[in-house]
This record gives sequence, C-alpha cells and structure tokens, in this order.
Amino acid sequence: MNELIIALVGQPNVGKSMLINSIADARLKVGNFSGVTVEKAEVRFMTQNRSIKIVDLPGTYSLNDYTQDERVTKDFLENEHYDLIINVVDATNLERNLYLTTQLLELDKKMIVALNMMDEAHKEGICINHEQLSSILGVPCVKVSAATKRGIGKLLNRAIDVSLFPFEKSKLIYSDVVEEEVEKLSFFLKQKRYKTELAYRDLVLKLLQENPRIYHKMHDEPIWLEFSPLLKEALEHLYLHHETKDVSEIFAEERAAFAKGAVLETVTCKKSVSKNVTEKIDALLIHQFFGIPIFIFLMWALFQLTFELGSIPMDWIDAFFVALGNYAKTIFGEGELGSMIADGAISGVGAVVMFLPNIVILFFGIALLETTGYMARVAFLLDGFFHRFGLHGKSFIPLVTGFGCSVPAYMSARTLKNDKDRLITLFIIGFMSCGAKLPVYVLFAGAFFAGSNAGNVLFFIYIAGAFIGLIAAKFLKVFVFKGVDEPFVMEMPKYRLPSVRLIWHTVVTKAVMYLKKAGTFILAASLLIWFASNYPKYPTIEESYNQKIELVSSDEEKATLENAKAQLLLEKSFLGMLGKSTDVLFQPIGFDWKMTVALESGLAAKEVVVSTLGVLYALGSDVDEGNEGLISELQKQISFASSVSFIIFVMFYLPCMAASVVFMKESGSYKYLVYLFVFTTVIAWGLAFIGYRIALLF
Repeated sequence: MNELIIALVGQPNVGKSMLINSIADARLKVGNFSGVTVEKAEVRFMTQNRSIKIVDLPGTYSLNDYTQDERVTKDFLENEHYDLIINVVDATNLERNLYLTTQLLELDKKMIVALNMMDEAHKEGICINHEQLSSILGVPCVKVSAATKRGIGKLLNRAIDVSLFPFEKSKLIYSDVVEEEVEKLSFFLKQKRYKTELAYRDLVLKLLQENPRIYHKMHDEPIWLEFSPLLKEALEHLYLHHETKDVSEIFAEERAAFAKGAVLETVTCKKSVSKNVTEKIDALLIHQFFGIPIFIFLMWALFQLTFELGSIPMDWIDAFFVALGNYAKTIFGEGELGSMIADGAISGVGAVVMFLPNIVILFFGIALLETTGYMARVAFLLDGFFHRFGLHGKSFIPLVTGFGCSVPAYMSARTLKNDKDRLITLFIIGFMSCGAKLPVYVLFAGAFFAGSNAGNVLFFIYIAGAFIGLIAAKFLKVFVFKGVDEPFVMEMPKYRLPSVRLIWHTVVTKAVMYLKKAGTFILAASLLIWFASNYPKYPTIEESYNQKIELVSSDEEKATLENAKAQLLLEKSFLGMLGKSTDVLFQPIGFDWKMTVALESGLAAKEVVVSTLGVLYALGSDVDEGNEGLISELQKQISFASSVSFIIFVMFYLPCMAASVVFMKESGSYKYLVYLFVFTTVIAWGLAFIGYRIALLF
C-alpha cells in the first residue's frame, strides 16, 4: 500500500509542534523547504500496517502571499502531492482559527479538523459540539490534546479511514448574495455545457475571487464573450453589498462570518470575559429571554408602519387607475374591447399596483434590518425554536418575506441548501398571509367584528396563520420529508450602519419584481377572469333588463336593475357555472356559490376577491374593502359563521397564480405544485369547517 502523506496545517500557536512531537515520539526530521529558509518538519512511522508521512507546514493565519511562511504553505497545498490535510485549531479560540479552515475547505481536499488544547478548553468552561461542527463543515472533527496525548490515536485512525473513503465535498457556504451569484453563473455554465476539470461552483468562486490562472484560461475561450458581462454584474452586486471593490476583503468578511456562525452554533462557553460592542449588543438582541420579545415588537412596529403609511397613497393610486380605465373607455368605447381593457386589464393590474406602497414599506423595513446585521441574528435566535417544528433558523427570512409577497419569499428560500429544509419551507410560505390577502381581511373584519376589535382580529389572523404553518411544517417533517436534521451555519455579519445604496437597491429590485408580476401573471389572470365572467352572452336577458331600466326614472332604481342584471349574467357566465358546479364541495363550510366563485377567482390573484364579491353581491366591481355598501350587503347575505369560515379558507388555500409558478420553479417539479394544491386545500377546508362549526355556536 502507498505511503499516506498528511499535510499538517494550522495558525501559529495552535500546538502543531507539540502535536507532531506527540505523534512522532522523537522520530522527527527537521530541515528546510527547498530554496527558502523556512523550516519544515517531517515524520514517518507505521501504524495499522500503514506507512504514514506527516509534513508540518509553517504556521499561517491565512493562505495569502504576504509572508514567506504563507507563500510556502500555500504553494505546498496547491502544487505538491499529499493525500489529506489535518487542520489543527486552538479549541480555546475557535472562531479565529476557523478562518483558515474556511480557506482550506476551498481547496477541495480530504481533510480532518483536530480540535487541539481541549484540556485547556475544559478548564475555561468551553464546550464544543464536535459532531455538530463536523456536520456544518462537512469534514470530521476530532477532539485532541497534544499536551496530554489524549485523542492522538483516534486522530490517526480517522486519518486512515478518511484516506480510504471517497472524497466528499465540504459544506462551506457563503452569504446569500454570494450564493445567489454562484448559482446564477453556475447555471449559465451548465446551460452552455462548458467543459472544465473543476466543478462549476468551484470555478465560479475562483472567478469571483479573481484567480489569475482561471481568468487567463477562460479569457482565451469563446464562452468568455457571453460570460464576462454576467461575471461583471455579479461582482458589482458583491461590491454593493460589501461596500468595497476589494474581492480579497469581501471574501475575508465572508469567511469570518461563516466562522462566527459555526462557533455560535457549536460552542457553549461558561467563562466570564470582557465583551466588545458587538457582543454587548448581541447580549441583548439575541438574549435567551428578551431576544424574541424584542423581535416581535420590531416586527409589530414594521407592520403597523406598513399598514398605516401604506394606506395613504392607496387611494391616489386607486383613483388613478379608475380614471385611466374611464379614459380607456372613451378611446375604445363602452363595447367589448373597452370593457376588456378597462375592466379586465387596467382594473386587474391596478388592484395589484395599489398595494405597491405597502410592499415597498415592508421591504424597506426588512432591508433595513438585514443591512444592519440584525436579521441573521434573528435567524440564529429562532433556530432552536424552528428546529422543534422541522425547520431551520434560516427559514425565518423567506417566511417573514411571505408576509409581503409570496413570490420573492419563494425565491429567497434558495438560501436553504438542504432540499428537505427548503421544500418544507416552500410548502408553508403560503400560510404567511401576503399583502394581497389584506383587503379581504379588512373587509370581513370591518363587516363582522366591532371596529374596536378589527385591529385585534387582523393581528390574530397573521399570528394564527404563522402558528398553523409551523404545525404543518412539523407534520411534513415527520410524515413526508423524513430525515435527521442537517445543521447549517448561519453567517453572523458585523453590525453596520444602514447602507442607503444597498437598501435602495434591495427595495427597487423587489418593487420591480412585484410590478413584473402585475404586468404579466396578474394581467393574464385578469383578462381570463374578465372573459370567464362576461361570456357566454345572453342578448335576451340583457334586452329584457334594458327595457326595464328605460321605464324607471330614479337613478337608484336604475342602479338596482343594472346590478341585478350584472348578477344574473355573472351567475350564468362561465365563472358562475364553475362556482355552481363546485358549490356542493363548499356548502359544508357555509359558502354559497358567490363566495365559491370569489375564492376561485382568488386562485389567479387574491387581490380580485374583493372586487369579485362586489359584482356577485350586486354592487358593481368598483368597490374596495372600505366600501360601506358592500359591507352592509355582506352583513345581510352572509352569516357570521360563514364569514369566519371564509377568512380561514383565504388564510390557507393555494397562493396566487404567479406565486404558484415560482413555487413550481423553486421546488424543481410540477408534481410538488400538485402536492401543494392538495395540501393547502385540505388544510384550508378542514380548518374552515372547524371554524364554521365553532362559530355557529355563537
């Protein structure tokens, strides 16, 4: 069997020399590396009938070219032959030492992390969950003490085992912005079927770190012409988030954040030490008892701001689209074309754009919390709580985003690298009530609950939705996406003052994404609903009502007849037929065919539920959640129990068409969309039935 060559790597003063002496037992050979005065130590010995050679590389804080020691170590690791790396770290100062570990993981070599000085760590009250750390890094971690020689035999045994097993990539991950760009660039290379010895991820990371050799190689290839602009755009995105154009500084921050996150998840410390400013802030914000109440208060304040400020420009936007629709009818006439453009396209798109101020305010608040570094800490804070429900702490970001809009929420679930964690999160994002559901809640809360309690009802709706989502996640974890929880490191960036440029970039990007939804999916859905609610035509009925309208004199009577005509025609339309054909399924939860149609129209976009109710209850489509006539009519025709059932069903059934398409893309298969439809419908119907029966008692 060939000799097993091990590279011993670590920062200065981590006990490497003592460790190799403990292993060598006075069989150490000392010399110099070729061409330099840097000392190297080697040891050869036999164990388990295996010849082993260990090369003790110079201590270095990082794999840079700043010092001769660093250059020698880097050159050896990148160019010389060896079978695996033993990375020696100081267990009493793990965060600083893991910075070098992250660079070693980037080399894609077989590796073991030796947690040295464990005897001192125990004296200082430091406890390290080495199994958890192994899961996070993706390489074995072994506790050792060079001073007492404890764990040395286990370390050598693991080294032999690792050398015999196939290589497995590490689990080193970076911040969301880096991972997003890596995914984009890797996907492009995959589409082009670019041939390379490196994995696409490794190649992209080297390019983002401006590796000269990789740049030189790709620069002379045809793909560079298309790839270069994408790479430039990716780097600009990194520059914006890190407020520097020095990629070495950017990735230094990334590695430091990874190291800090790994330590926070695996190390518990009982010792008393002086704290820096960041630690003092963290002591309050991620406090065991005060952390969550502080977070709930901040989110409550954000939602209050979202609803209060966002409601101010909504009337202006609504008035603009009403005027635009009327203007369209003056151009295209009152006929079919004018109705399709004004009542279908403009009205449908306007219903979405009207909520743009709410979305902008919400994303502004979230971006503000993210850029200061607070959101990452909340994810860490909730990690233990979320794990009880089969979720990971990083699920928090897409779930919170889901309160604004499900589309970006589904996309932000990409930060979860484990497929099962990501799928569970995707399945419950819809339970976080998006902004499009707000008009329905406001309408029914105002109609069926006292004004003083309406705000409390809204708060309860949002909290209840999130709570049921967590229970659903637990169900999925236990019965569907089974498996042992796989830990992930959550990056802990340093606290920063909010970046105006970064917040602007984030808010504009999300707003544009939201408007694209309005101009594509919602536009198509609005036109489809318009067609389904206006066809087939019934000339006889229209003529009969027109004659009656001509015979009455008062405007009120004319309006009543016009609405009655609209209601009858809608009942006989394709949309009405659909509602009546499925009405039997919804009768047990207190719905009539009109409520059924409103729900079904909400499959395209939740924003059109209110306007559909307005048409169905003979008031016309130009109504909103604050319309007193609609509220009065609902109170007459819908029971309190049915209203409770309706709210519950809206809380949990399938998200809008745009979100559903994005869900399908992010989940990776159309079959998951079918599962989501069944899953959400069963939960919505079941909980609506329970709510209906309980409400009947009152």
